[in-house]
Amino acid sequence: MDDETELQMLSFEAPKIRLLRSLCIEGSDGMQVLDFAAFPKPEFDLPIFCANFFTAAKMNIIVLDLNPLHDVMDQEDYKEKYYKDLIPLGLKYSELLPWGGKLTSESLRFFSPIVIWTRFSSSPYNHSVLFSAFKDYYKAWLELTDRSEEETDVSQVARNREAQHRYVTWRAEKDPGHGVLKRLVGEALAKDVISEFLFNGVNKLGSKTFLDYFPEYRCEDGRVNEKRSMIGKSFENRPWNARGEFIGNII
Repeated sequence: MDDETELQMLSFEAPKIRLLRSLCIEGSDGMQVLDFAAFPKPEFDLPIFCANFFTAAKMNIIVLDLNPLHDVMDQEDYKEKYYKDLIPLGLKYSELLPWGGKLTSESLRFFSPIVIWTRFSSSPYNHSVLFSAFKDYYKAWLELTDRSEEETDVSQVARNREAQHRYVTWRAEKDPGHGVLKRLVGEALAKDVISEFLFNGVNKLGSKTFLDYFPEYRCEDGRVNEKRSMIGKSFENRPWNARGEFIGNII
């Protein structure tokens, strides 16, 4: 809408990947955005690769993770399957890219013990570290994908599908980067990009609504509460220890 900012969108699919897509934004004011994600097909319980990078002239806001498809706080077997061998990788970059400050409890349930959530000032060194982290995390995800075997149990495939639908439903409603997109292309087109491209699957993977999954956000008039957090608890420090164990309740 400003006749200056450039948006580039690419998407692909593969035998094990339902959707691999990227949105790049280059703004005339120095703003740069990369929203890169890879969603497995429901026949695979693979994590969802997630890279959300926002860069302005002085500040960078970063989320990089292999988002768990299933609960890594209560399902120890799932955490062991995908994250046990990746804890050293997470520790390496958690030292180079410190925790970025308060993170809501609701957002935390979609992150893994190796999540990079950070803020830093722009510098060639910081950008080099971030690029290395992106390559290492993406390589780790590709290796997991390469080793994964297709699920044949119908009930487990359905469980995977619902878990991914819950994830994209949350992101489509609450992702904090949507304000930038609405400012650039208008609200109507932004909603279309969010539901049909960025979080494709909201209207295809299942029929449940946001309030079916997250009833605590229902207002008295039936609308979705726009607050970022209904629990009211946030984490100022990394809520996992060096072994990848969740210590948020202790914090």
